[in-house]
Amino acid sequence: MSTTNTRLGILLMIGATFVFAMQDGISRHLAGEYNVFMVVMIRYWFFAGFVIAVAGRKAGGVRAAAATRQPVLQIVRGLVLIAEICVMVAAFVVLGLIESHAIFTSYPLIIAALSGPILGERVGRWRWVAIVVGFAGILIILRPGVTVFSPAALIPLTSALLFAFYGLLTRYAARRDTAATSFFWTGTVGAVAITLVGVWFWEPMTGPDWGWMALLCVTGALGHWFLIKCYEVAEASAVQPFAYLQLVFASLIAITVFGERIEPNVAIGAGIVIAAGLFTIYRERSAQRRLSS
Repeated sequence: MSTTNTRLGILLMIGATFVFAMQDGISRHLAGEYNVFMVVMIRYWFFAGFVIAVAGRKAGGVRAAAATRQPVLQIVRGLVLIAEICVMVAAFVVLGLIESHAIFTSYPLIIAALSGPILGERVGRWRWVAIVVGFAGILIILRPGVTVFSPAALIPLTSALLFAFYGLLTRYAARRDTAATSFFWTGTVGAVAITLVGVWFWEPMTGPDWGWMALLCVTGALGHWFLIKCYEVAEASAVQPFAYLQLVFASLIAITVFGERIEPNVAIGAGIVIAAGLFTIYRERSAQRRLSS
């Protein structure tokens, strides 16, 4: 992989994190005015259309993208992700963008901790140290046992657990299915599942909010397009550290648009979690280099 491609991959990842942060801000606004299930449903309709369009442009078309030897696994993946998105959007409304994202950044550590028992991957001593340190950072954010502790903080933690489980299922699915197949099932299964729920919570929307909804759909598709291109031109391990910038961008939106504040414990805890996550990525990358040498 050339340096130029890696730099382009980094720029695309930064672009994706910025677009996803915009999406989170719009989701926070819309879900504060309308039912979460309805907002996510409309967003997923557009996402499913995007997924089908991408599949149609590739060799073999939609039929090739849908071909899988593990349909039950792919369906479970799609259901877990749609559940995670609904929980996270609810967290934005209840807790705000900053604290929700600060807690959600723990998901790579959860994946690292569970990759051993679930996937049979080896988790070395130093990665366990990083996991323990990272969860200490989460405890600093949550402040359990302190009078100001909010049970609402458990909502984004649940979202992080769901997303980690989704990540592990995606790794497992990758052993037999292509990324294009997993992407196709993610969008279509999620759209069907959320429609079965969301139609019962339909609410009339104002004209301006339909504009925000349209922008929400566009940012979702654009963010995923950036990610697809990112992983086409650069190694995942090289660009993954920059995914943490979503917390930075989301925090800026939260402060400037929604008037949120960054509490000291949240800033310290998030810094610890991110440092532990970056160290985990570094250890994984080092292990891959040793195996390939």
